[in-house]
Amino acid sequence: MSKLDELARATIFSIKPYVPGKPIEEVEREYGISGAIKLASNENPLGPSPSVLEAVRAAVPRIYNYPDGNCYYLKRELANFYNLAENNFIIGNGADEVIKIIGEAFLETEDEVLYPWPSFSEYIFVTKLMGAKPIPVELTADFKYDFKKFNEKVSSNTKLIFICNPNNPTGTFANKADLQEFIDSLPADILVVVDEAYDEYVTDPSYSSAVELLNSKKKVIVLRTFSKIYGLAGLRVGYGIASPEIISLLNRVREPFNVNLLAQEAAVAALKDQEHVRQSKDLVIEGKKYLYKEFERLGLDYVPSETNFIFLDLKMDSIKVFKALLKEGVIVRTGDIFGYPTYIRVTVGTAEQNKRFIFSLEKVLESIE
Repeated sequence: MSKLDELARATIFSIKPYVPGKPIEEVEREYGISGAIKLASNENPLGPSPSVLEAVRAAVPRIYNYPDGNCYYLKRELANFYNLAENNFIIGNGADEVIKIIGEAFLETEDEVLYPWPSFSEYIFVTKLMGAKPIPVELTADFKYDFKKFNEKVSSNTKLIFICNPNNPTGTFANKADLQEFIDSLPADILVVVDEAYDEYVTDPSYSSAVELLNSKKKVIVLRTFSKIYGLAGLRVGYGIASPEIISLLNRVREPFNVNLLAQEAAVAALKDQEHVRQSKDLVIEGKKYLYKEFERLGLDYVPSETNFIFLDLKMDSIKVFKALLKEGVIVRTGDIFGYPTYIRVTVGTAEQNKRFIFSLEKVLESIE
């Protein structure tokens, strides 16, 4: 260990830096190709609403000003949308930042944090960053939540529990009854964070948002994002919904001006265009029907998904397939980062993109076999 390393907090050496999905530009440079498609990061292939682009263009001349640090207009729109108060919301530079803010506000070194596995790695990151102890709770063999396992791991040191619903990367979910029963069973001093980044894609009637639980006596924070179905991943806007008391604590550690001016304008416009949201959802529903049928034709097992991505078992080294697909100009996400080396996670694209993915996948599988 160098002298510089000795100056750093010891806990940061247990953190693996997040590696995002390969950007299109990098793949095209690396392989000397053009027209690559990215089905790795669960982005909306339709992009944002046209009204979002208009709002951003109109706001560009004002970028010399600092943004509204309170996100007043966005909070007002969200309050109207959810029929809540403006002080029920905290806005972040993506939901990732809100997760980090939660850790900074609540976690100390002796605390334990429960999270599902496989799931979003940011829960582990923020836990380790604050020097707390991450405790994984394995999903069932068919990638479902088993809240009995969660209850068994709750201890006197448990401070926080993350529930990704629907879950990333599996696309599975906890239904309303099971989630409410679990939260009701917990001690009152445990904070439950329900990450609903993919809520808008769910079609199963047994699902319900945890926003309905905010009036309970339990400490609940619900996370949402504009990065997925709203198509604003490049602008980074996410938010948390909780009691005013919890929001007040989170704001104590939130950076000033953390959400840029263009992002705020875009989010307000996006929220107003629910027709674009409906069209985006319909595209995914039809895309999943096609992909499921093709996976079955190819003899590949998949996890039925309530999101805009599918967790697919290739029954071979996913990194080999990933690299071969890159040469075809198709970018997916390997499952080894989630502990499933034969799986990939593929985002549902447009009809044309889905067909190209299947054509390329079949070609690659045949060449590797």
